[in-house]
Amino acid sequence: QVQLVETGGGLVQAGGSLRLSCAASGRTFSNLAMGWFRQAPGKERSFVSVVTRSNGTYYANSVKGRFTISRDNAKNTVYLQLNSLKPEDTAVYYCAATETLYSFDPSTYDYWGQGTQVTVSS
Repeated sequence: QVQLVETGGGLVQAGGSLRLSCAASGRTFSNLAMGWFRQAPGKERSFVSVVTRSNGTYYANSVKGRFTISRDNAKNTVYLQLNSLKPEDTAVYYCAATETLYSFDPSTYDYWGQGTQVTVSS
């Protein structure tokens, strides 16, 4: 089992920044691909970004150039830096872990955090 705890959400004005953190426990962190997903009200959960076990990174087109994912294996933590935020980025952001190579599909992730709310005001 893997336990994931997200922190760092909040309310920010458009153009502002936030940094989300996700602390993992229960498995060897370096063996996990770590993803971020988000879910806005009335919408399906969607891919935001993933960092692979070998530190490769991938982003949804909607966040490319504004968000940055990183991982610190010594701290068992993955981060998502959110810059130039837009109202359409408002959602609950979820951290997820998979023991597969990596994936953009939320159904392939085995472990999920509880989510953290990000609200961007215009």
